[in-house]
Amino acid sequence: MAKDAQDQRHSRNGGVHTGHHFLIVAYGIQSHLNPCRVLAHRLARLHDGSGPVLATVSLPVSAHRRMFPSSRAVDNDEDTATDGVVSYAPYSDGLDDGSMARDGEARARSRHATFESLSAVVATLAARGRPVTCVVCSMVLPAALDVAREHAIPLAVFWLQPATVLAAYYHYFHGHGDLVASRAADPAYEVSLPGLHRPLRIRDFPSFLVDTTGSMLAKIFNEAARELFEHLGDHGRTKTKVLVNTLDELEPAALAAMKEHLDVFAVGPVIGSSSSAEARIHLFNHAGADEKRYMEWLGAQAARSVVYVSFGSVWTYSEKQMEEIADGLRRCGRPYLLVLRNDGRQEDVSRSLDDAVLQGQGMVVEWCDQPKVLSHPSVGCFVTHCGWNSALEAMALAVPVVAVPGLFDQPTNAFLIEEEWAAGVRGERNSEGVFTGEELARCVELLMGYGPTAIEVRERVEALKGVAQEVVALGGPAERSLRSFVLEVGSNVG
Repeated sequence: MAKDAQDQRHSRNGGVHTGHHFLIVAYGIQSHLNPCRVLAHRLARLHDGSGPVLATVSLPVSAHRRMFPSSRAVDNDEDTATDGVVSYAPYSDGLDDGSMARDGEARARSRHATFESLSAVVATLAARGRPVTCVVCSMVLPAALDVAREHAIPLAVFWLQPATVLAAYYHYFHGHGDLVASRAADPAYEVSLPGLHRPLRIRDFPSFLVDTTGSMLAKIFNEAARELFEHLGDHGRTKTKVLVNTLDELEPAALAAMKEHLDVFAVGPVIGSSSSAEARIHLFNHAGADEKRYMEWLGAQAARSVVYVSFGSVWTYSEKQMEEIADGLRRCGRPYLLVLRNDGRQEDVSRSLDDAVLQGQGMVVEWCDQPKVLSHPSVGCFVTHCGWNSALEAMALAVPVVAVPGLFDQPTNAFLIEEEWAAGVRGERNSEGVFTGEELARCVELLMGYGPTAIEVRERVEALKGVAQEVVALGGPAERSLRSFVLEVGSNVG
């Protein structure tokens, strides 16, 4: 690959960069990759007293190869890439095919492999005159903690979810875990967490903290989260800094509460723009996506008339769920844009989808440029799984949300959207976990009709859009917070 452009960007002292160099270590999934990449770009736009700030994003080999198909073997020191501002260096997790280690022994081997590979990245960057001055890990990545400890490099955590979720995890592992676990089967039970201005119902907690199914994924994540939060709660060391992808204006109480325990910096919304170098990267094959076709179709629709439906980059539909979505869109009687990936689509789902297209008045695509779609004036509401990236994009672009949460932080996000910010409504699933067509149509009508809820939500999302624009403006609160983080990291270096 071409020689790293950052070699020409940094200040030198005997060939060694004397300013900050952040190594941002991310999981190889879409919801981590994109905000980490945007954060890297924003860091690289800053300057400290020693010169430019450098940023390198390190992804698993499998994700790195999707982003850079011409990349070579991971053990080749030259296998780095650049977009002209940020460098990218792969790490091996010992699997390198995008799969997850399931049993304890396999996870231990993968953690060790990740540690060894990231240590090699740190050594390579130092040998090139660009020593890492801070490791930033996305969410819960145990091997990144190992690397920071072993090499005595300051560690920061990039929390990709709201501050309310950060508070839920922190307090779960610091005194409230037994209570939450004992009530996990009671969705209406309310838990008061220190500093939050209202209780969280069990149904509004991050799903892994209240899992009653014995999910192996929940167990794996919770074990890693426990280690991270025990590290964060160890005040015998310098407090670990936590960058949170949120706004002070959205979560003032949660941020203020967490600042009593952690060094927290609100740096959101960390979302990309279709028209900038921070544009989204999509890891799935979407070579057949026809942007011109769907954008022209949106342009032919009336203002605020289109129902945009997308359940994220990893969602798969059962035949029953697809039938209900198709039924709900027919019931709405409004034009719709439905996103459904082709890879892994089951034949029975395809049949339901074909029927919906034939009978409906919308368009189905396997991929779209979501920020570009959400910013189109014809889009009237967004039916979403309520991942935090999607929630922030909707908020920043003034699109009312039908929140249909499933796993992870999504239940908490839905609670915030509906009850804290009045930026949408929550769609309820039936006893079988299906989001019915009737419920879809009810929620859409609430947001796109002419009743008081629709009026209130439209006014509210417009106000939130204005807040978001002020926060991310040049020299605004997000930049100032990020700059404060860089300066504080600098005070702990050397």
